[in-house]
Amino acid sequence: KLEADKIDLAKLLMDKAAKSNVKILLPVDHVVTDSIDPVGQVKRVKDIPEGFIAVDIGDETIKIFEDNLKNAKTICWNGPLGISEIDVFANGTKSVGEFISNLKATTIIGGGDTAAAMSKFGLENKMTHISTGGGASLEYMEGKVLPGIAALTDKK
Repeated sequence: KLEADKIDLAKLLMDKAAKSNVKILLPVDHVVTDSIDPVGQVKRVKDIPEGFIAVDIGDETIKIFEDNLKNAKTICWNGPLGISEIDVFANGTKSVGEFISNLKATTIIGGGDTAAAMSKFGLENKMTHISTGGGASLEYMEGKVLPGIAALTDKK
């Protein structure tokens, strides 16, 4: 579902990334369906048709992501690439997970859904670190003080 109130923020971030020479990869193809149901009508498309929702990334996007990750030294991944709980919508998450699990990179997985997907695909022991705290992981990387960490370091 398009969050219209986030369009300006997305444009700002894309502009900031371009000015900083940071590449942002977005899906170029999608797996779409007319209902979140494995037996619903499923299509592989470039653009999302009216009445359909994107439920996974497509094969071309998987290839682009893998090409851009192959030389990475550190990979931080937060959030599945599709609805990984439903097998027909899990190919992107599974494929990219398998790919990065075979790299020499440090792989940090954040978020309960992504952690569950890595476990589902038997990849949890091939990743450097997995945290079920997705939002907390992102906040920590932003440099925010987390209450649990603060409590551990409080010397009172």
